[in-house]
Amino acid sequence: MNKAQLIEAIAKVTKAKKIETEMILNATLDCIKKSVKKGEDVTLIGFGTFTRSKRKARAGRNPQTGKEIKIPAMTVPKFRAGREFKDILK
Repeated sequence: MNKAQLIEAIAKVTKAKKIETEMILNATLDCIKKSVKKGEDVTLIGFGTFTRSKRKARAGRNPQTGKEIKIPAMTVPKFRAGREFKDILK
């Protein structure tokens, strides 16, 4: 399911206009991104938690040449699924 299909599904369930649904979804995603960027965790009970995680610098290999390269340390987004979400998938 892509973003357009998600918007359509939400609009159908809520009986809202697609444009309103898209605005709400975009605002929700923007709020999550901004909060995680600041270092705040976003927890949606039953769904999951969005956090940021630090990844150490490490050595890697270029798959085309086999040459060793240095991969710098970076901060990456992380999602941990909640219990209800996990249970649905079992």
